[in-house]
Amino acid sequence: MCHRCVMETVKQRMLSRRQLLRTAPTAALALTAAARPAGAQGQGGVADLTYVVDEAFPTWSGPPGISLKQEAKFSESGFNANTVTVFEHTGTHVDAPLHFSADGLSVEEIPVGNLICSLCVIDIKEKADTDIEAQVTPDDLTAWIARNGDIPDGACVAMNAGWQAHVATPKFVGFDDNGVRHYPGFHVEAAQMLMEETGAVCIATDSPSLDIGSTQDYATHYAWLPTNRYGIENVANLDSVPEAGATLFVGAPTHRGGSGGPARLIATF
Repeated sequence: MCHRCVMETVKQRMLSRRQLLRTAPTAALALTAAARPAGAQGQGGVADLTYVVDEAFPTWSGPPGISLKQEAKFSESGFNANTVTVFEHTGTHVDAPLHFSADGLSVEEIPVGNLICSLCVIDIKEKADTDIEAQVTPDDLTAWIARNGDIPDGACVAMNAGWQAHVATPKFVGFDDNGVRHYPGFHVEAAQMLMEETGAVCIATDSPSLDIGSTQDYATHYAWLPTNRYGIENVANLDSVPEAGATLFVGAPTHRGGSGGPARLIATF
């Protein structure tokens, strides 16, 4: 190809790229609006319900749940690359059914349709202000239903205990002098009510676990997960979404045989 032809080709590609950059934001917004469920149309809110994690992020077990090793540096190699080592249940993460059952669905087997959920936020901040192990109870669910109507099929029912306020403090996991944890969670009777009376597929907490911190029997985990429903723990920014009417997109990981894993949560409303 002649030099003039090469230059003309490059010029045309640059012009095409400029045109794409001009139109891409508008096109992306149009696609987002078209994809948004009917219940989320009109307001246009988007919220990230995911914590950024590093070695300082508090974990249920105590030691850091993630480490990062830089394998390539841009200044040396012309690109950046890292090796990430992560415990499945670190930061904002999914509990797959397999986590508390012998043969439940592993994380990559969760039906993709169950990862797009109507989000129902149960606010128990007032209780949690006075009780470090406050729980979502059937009464809380009944009160939410009285205000908002039935919990939709395929819903994620999320506890908002205001626990994000403690994420940078020892209170988030709440180890006492005897090594016992203390934080809010779901009462097993609330989980049973959701299983028996609704089509909810997920429960979520803004604390480190579905059960309260001091549990010895993990009754909520053992009631909920073996039914091939799933959970999400360490949810962030629940104050930024309405108690009803939002849609949650769960970016669950897909490593084969996983008992769970870090997830990106995006809500639209």
